[in-house]
Amino acid sequence: MEPSLEIRRLLDVMPASGRMTTKIVSKPEQAKVIDAAFPLPWNQDRPIYINFDLWSRLSKPQRDLLLLQKVSALTGVRWFKPDIYQGVVLLGLLAGLVESSQSDVVGVAVAAGLSAIAFWRIWRKNQSPESELNADVAAIKIAQRRGYAETEAAQNLLSAIETVAKIEGHSGLNFTELIRCQNLKAIALLSPVGIPDNYNN
Repeated sequence: MEPSLEIRRLLDVMPASGRMTTKIVSKPEQAKVIDAAFPLPWNQDRPIYINFDLWSRLSKPQRDLLLLQKVSALTGVRWFKPDIYQGVVLLGLLAGLVESSQSDVVGVAVAAGLSAIAFWRIWRKNQSPESELNADVAAIKIAQRRGYAETEAAQNLLSAIETVAKIEGHSGLNFTELIRCQNLKAIALLSPVGIPDNYNN
């Protein structure tokens, strides 16, 4: 597989928002088929690393859905979306600045601690199985705009997850992958059992 040709093809598959925020990089030395570092708020670039030797073992639809899922996961990370934790981080930082200007060491420590806890909560939320499930659903929706049927897209993503585990030599799927596969089986109409409605609560 010629990486430059495949990258060009994948860029056409990606949504416009993905092309603006992510970049596909060939990384033949990595053991994973596809990988991306968790995007921190101060990092503008969100590179997706692909080992094209391993990537070529997947079918074209599997590759499409795997890329769309990764793009959806990266673009789904929202550090500055207004909610309680972002508010706490901001308040903690502002309080820390005020306290430091008044040379209040205890106040600075409390403000910094509050910000760190809120930052940790945001990071954990973006690393949760829920965020992966959301990325799967988003990838399927984008794939539908690229000509895939919903059940077909879900089947291809499901088989891609299982095939990647074999290519990378895993003994089995991890907990998050099992949850994702069960949800994808339900979307693909391969199983009447999805994940519980209250799973994310």
